[in-house]
Amino acid sequence: MVEYVALLLSKLWQTRQRNTHHPISVTFSYEKIVEDFTNQRNALELRKQRVDTDVDEAKRQNKIIYDDVDNWLKRAEKELIETQNLKDEIDRVKCFKWCPKWGWRYSLSKKLAEEIPNISKLLETSNFAQVGYRRPLQGIEFITSTDFMDSESSKSALNQIMEAINAKGVNMIGLHGMPGVGKTTLAQEVGKHAREQKLFDKVVIFTMSQNPDINKIQRKVAAMFDLKFRTDIEDTRAEELWVRLKAEKDILIIVDDLWEEFKLERIGIPFGDKHKGCKIFLTTRHQQVCTKMNCQKEVQLGILSEDEAWVLFRDQAGLEDDCSILNEVAKEVAGECKGLPLAIVTVAKALKGGSLDEWRDANQRFKDSTHLYDEEVFGVSSNLLSLATII
Repeated sequence: MVEYVALLLSKLWQTRQRNTHHPISVTFSYEKIVEDFTNQRNALELRKQRVDTDVDEAKRQNKIIYDDVDNWLKRAEKELIETQNLKDEIDRVKCFKWCPKWGWRYSLSKKLAEEIPNISKLLETSNFAQVGYRRPLQGIEFITSTDFMDSESSKSALNQIMEAINAKGVNMIGLHGMPGVGKTTLAQEVGKHAREQKLFDKVVIFTMSQNPDINKIQRKVAAMFDLKFRTDIEDTRAEELWVRLKAEKDILIIVDDLWEEFKLERIGIPFGDKHKGCKIFLTTRHQQVCTKMNCQKEVQLGILSEDEAWVLFRDQAGLEDDCSILNEVAKEVAGECKGLPLAIVTVAKALKGGSLDEWRDANQRFKDSTHLYDEEVFGVSSNLLSLATII
């Protein structure tokens, strides 16, 4: 830039020295600089508009903008703002076209000549192949609220799990407990803790259920790593996932609601000696599943205490903390939920805002019903849930 300015000024000076009585030469040099500056500045404005448009589109696609693109836009904006006064000054000089002030033009020429290289450099560095990249997926389970129940049992279980996750040599951790006790909620809380504390490069959670859809699970895991499968064949997908996950240094895989022993290799998940940086945390209804999966740490999630159950029920039902008749009936209903958070929340919300007669009617229905709790099926039986939905 310095050389460019010096060259232009030198030419201007030489022209003035040789043609003291011929201002046309000075005018010609001035007009050339103004033309260069105006063209370059206009080009920068147009280029900035295009980059702004690309950035807006990328943001609509949930992409993260590259730092160099962001920095370029800031520099371009600053340059356009700082040179606006020069553009205005050019317009003012035009007003003296038939009676030009040569000193004024010379001074303006110097300022313009200093800015032209800056604008040129911005234009040269504005050809971005892409302005952003896809945001890594974190898992909707870790974004939305989990309504974590801060009970003694859940706090104890969470502490044990996080301690095991941080322990060296532990790569398989199991959480077991009755259906409806809050295992999924706790699993999501573990994932949030691990991500917020940056214990792993990636935290992934998926649900197995009684009849797992392997292809669906593979697609979900692949999406977390921005992996595009080349085939629909389960085994080939598993191999592609295996290779991709091996490339990650530290991963936490949360397998929720595992019903029976399962070979995670079928999905494409390497762990243990095959990938020491991959830890597995699974939840299941049955303790024996933890044993069959060779969990090095087993944690049990118990039901809520009577006091904890009542506090949760009262809050979900919107009841006042008093000794009213309604609360006495509500406590009996809460007792039918057996300390299970899922049952408590479901029933309490169904009865919220009901009259005393409606509460009494519901309480009687629960007492008249049999097999409200079935550990092998739902934890809270369909009978209880159906009663809650028709109250």
